[in-house]
Amino acid sequence: MTAGYAHPLERPLPRRNALLRGRWRERSVLPGFPLALGITLAWLGAIVVIPLTALALRPWDAGLGGVWATLTSPRVLASLRLSFGLSALAALLNLPLGLTVAWTLERYAFPGRRLLDALVDLPFALPTAVAGIALTALSAPNGPLGQLAARVGLKIAYTPLGIFVALVFIGLPFVVRQAQPVLAEFDREVEEAASTLGATSAQRFWQVMLPALAPALTSGASLAFARAVGEYGSVIFIAGNMPMQSEIAPLLIVTKLEEFDYAGAAAIGLAMVVISLAALAVVNALQAVLAARSRPGATT
Repeated sequence: MTAGYAHPLERPLPRRNALLRGRWRERSVLPGFPLALGITLAWLGAIVVIPLTALALRPWDAGLGGVWATLTSPRVLASLRLSFGLSALAALLNLPLGLTVAWTLERYAFPGRRLLDALVDLPFALPTAVAGIALTALSAPNGPLGQLAARVGLKIAYTPLGIFVALVFIGLPFVVRQAQPVLAEFDREVEEAASTLGATSAQRFWQVMLPALAPALTSGASLAFARAVGEYGSVIFIAGNMPMQSEIAPLLIVTKLEEFDYAGAAAIGLAMVVISLAALAVVNALQAVLAARSRPGATT
């Protein structure tokens, strides 16, 4: 420190600015920040902002009345309810399923563990059309799963239940892969301390481990929901695609495009974007609250 100045801010202005610029350069983790920021903004503009802007402008070719008529038609409302409702239910079901799979892979050693761990990523690697054909073959009335379901009076393929099965299938890996690292890094000494203090197994899980897992589980569920909302290839084969019954919103958009109703297709797409953004905003807010509560020293 230079004699005569107790603090850097007490130095003369030119020397102070030079000092602050030097400290900023030392703290910068990413070299070439202006270039990196420019590339990031250009990428976001070309890939995200411009397409979404075009989507937001195209529906109004038909006027406000045309957009309102499209979005309030019974067929469109039924498809939106089906897509978002089943996507939310599939994401909720994937929470306990994904946690169970992640817990089994991280906490137990058994033959075939590595193979099972690799199979978790199968929905990522499979083309969506292949996944749809495979699920349809399994759950069709003459398929193994379809025959078992028929014995209890259930029909899976070509019904909303079939769509639900497909959405659970493609969303499960998101929850597993989000929860697995948290379980791997969780301090076993915390569990042992809780056990020493007299906590039961259920209390250790609900009061010690679940708060730490909650942000990761919420993130995995939101990713599964986002993937399920826009899923097309693995669903159309098993859905049956009956209007007002098993027709998903992405399929209705394709139908509108085949009919050259571009404004109607864009209106449905815009509605899906708005609903998805609102749902993800709620999930992100919940995730932030859970993350704050899971920090050491946080009060509930």
